[in-house]
Amino acid sequence: MRLKDCHNFQNFRSLARQKLPGPIFHYIDGAADDECTYRRNTAAYDDCDLIPNVLAGVEHVDMSVEVMGQKLDLPIYCAPTALQRLFHHEGERAVARAARKHGTMFGVSSLATVTIEEIAAITDSPKMFQFYFHKDRGLNDALLERAKAAKFDVLALTVDTITGGNRERDLRTGFTSPPRLNLSSLISFAMHPSWAWNFLTRGKFDMPHLSGYVAEGTNVAVSVGDYFSTMLDQSMDWDDAEKLCAQWGGQFALKGIMSVEDAQRAVDIGCTGIMVSNHGGRQLDGSRSPFDQLAEICDAVGDKVDVICEGGIQRGTHILKALSVGAKACSGGRLYLYALAAAGEAGVDRALNNLRTEIERDMKLMGITSLDQLSRDNLRFR
Repeated sequence: MRLKDCHNFQNFRSLARQKLPGPIFHYIDGAADDECTYRRNTAAYDDCDLIPNVLAGVEHVDMSVEVMGQKLDLPIYCAPTALQRLFHHEGERAVARAARKHGTMFGVSSLATVTIEEIAAITDSPKMFQFYFHKDRGLNDALLERAKAAKFDVLALTVDTITGGNRERDLRTGFTSPPRLNLSSLISFAMHPSWAWNFLTRGKFDMPHLSGYVAEGTNVAVSVGDYFSTMLDQSMDWDDAEKLCAQWGGQFALKGIMSVEDAQRAVDIGCTGIMVSNHGGRQLDGSRSPFDQLAEICDAVGDKVDVICEGGIQRGTHILKALSVGAKACSGGRLYLYALAAAGEAGVDRALNNLRTEIERDMKLMGITSLDQLSRDNLRFR
């Protein structure tokens, strides 16, 4: 398979599997426990049907949205994900450039492999910094100040990683960050010489936001689950989130909200956005899918805060369904990570362009010219 053969999410997934050593691919592809929630995240959209209208004059359509004060040319943005240089040597640089080309937002993780300062220099498009709340309060303060200085538009506090999920694929493959070699992984890396060459010769692997504070993940091979369980502050509570929101003083979101009660508390502490997300099924297996839970949350707080649906999105129709329920926008990680692994910036560009083409086509087939014309009237649940 080649990049020109990638017409959809599953095509990119297949090409990524071809390009990556097994432990790296399964880190992207895997989820918690039996991976039931991971599968449900996408399957939930299949239980909802779209009802189109016709004869609506749809020669020109507007795919733009405004979310958390940011004007996006697409109703989908690139959610923050960690360790991107493991998937392709261009890492976050490639995603930032592709997101800029398509006029959408790019989220940068605390566990990024490129600095927020460099990302700020690469793109003037909307940018989100994803914040992990560490035990080291000095590190927390440094992350906040760097995001402010780099003029990031949105701060998103991840709230569903209070401990690491049971990612059994990583246990089986021995995945760590940075990669640790054992017999089985050595064979897999040897069978992917292009990946190994780029990883070893394109600069030292690092997570620069943590340098000087945290050894884990930079020069000590540990699993991501271990990192969450040992380095993040498990005492984090609503008071901490409210204080961080006030310290930031701008567009502020909580990433990982799944209950109506928590959505209402997010409004109370001053959030301007919430990401309805279960971390791609990588934390609590058996939890509800974001799309299944979306209506309850939109009904409770959709007029007070921007609700973003994140998880399981593979098609333009999935996005239209989420916006019809009441989400202001959607976001996703795997939808561009497979593409990054497949072909770097060109892969992410193609993945976003595929979604742009699908959204435009699907809007015309739905008989709408702007996304605010969507509503639950054009949905039926099975």
